[in-house]
Amino acid sequence: MSTFNITSSSPPMFILNGIPGLEAAHIWISIPFSMFYIVSLLGNFTVLFVVSKEQPLHKPMYLLLCMLALTDIGMSTCVVPKALCIFWFGYKGITMDGCLTQMFFLNTVAATQSAIIVTMAFDSYIAICDPLRYATILTNARITKLGLVGLIRAVLFILPVPLLLRRLPFCANRIIPHTYCEPIAVMKVSCGDTIVNRMYGLVIAFVIIGLDLTLIGLSYGLIIRAILRISSKRTHCKALNTCTAHICVMLMSYTPVLFSVLTHRFGHDIPAHVHILLANLYLLVPPMLNPIIYGVKTKEFRDKVVKYPSRI
Repeated sequence: MSTFNITSSSPPMFILNGIPGLEAAHIWISIPFSMFYIVSLLGNFTVLFVVSKEQPLHKPMYLLLCMLALTDIGMSTCVVPKALCIFWFGYKGITMDGCLTQMFFLNTVAATQSAIIVTMAFDSYIAICDPLRYATILTNARITKLGLVGLIRAVLFILPVPLLLRRLPFCANRIIPHTYCEPIAVMKVSCGDTIVNRMYGLVIAFVIIGLDLTLIGLSYGLIIRAILRISSKRTHCKALNTCTAHICVMLMSYTPVLFSVLTHRFGHDIPAHVHILLANLYLLVPPMLNPIIYGVKTKEFRDKVVKYPSRI
């Protein structure tokens, strides 16, 4: 195990220890990590390229899909390169500034993605419940403004997290049993009082995750009510098919987050390597699958993607 001699003159350093208990398997674990990351980058950059090149796809739905692709790229890129350095080269050291910077960008991108998923739910609601006014309610300019509001909200709520952590004193043993700087994992190596940090973490969980899930639930409650009022089974299927891709993305995004938050606070009997593997898969699997889901479920987008290989 790598160690650092912490002196008063040396910059504050942490040691990201990877996946505890599975150090011997780090090389093998790096194989799916790198494969998932490459597939994720290819898929999401394909989304960005195709939507930017195809004029018929310059619509609010595909603008939201591009925003989702950007957040997927950002989330996985915040974590995977450093994780692979740990797995391949044993480069476990990270400065406090580097740790807090990684934490800020990762959580800001994740909070922004949550806002985008809420906007997607609103998009589905308008498309099904008020289709005649869809083009006037959801314009590209309005979607862009909603994306900026989501980003600003994320920055304002996440910025205090690294600032509150920076004020804490840290013990000489600064080993973090994780592949990236997660706020709760960093708090655990502090020698100071972390009650303010923990309370603010709960505030973020309720305001961002809780509020966003409530808005999504409200949107789908109204969607279901509208669908039940439709007598045509064919229209039922068409309406449900409109929501399928978004529901899959939503489940993949929120289920691991809720599991991670709950296990950190209440799941003390769950092995550490299980929690950390799932925390990493949350940043790898959804970004890899989101472009595939929308490619399979959205015929207009799929047709545009398919025509590019045929030109080669």
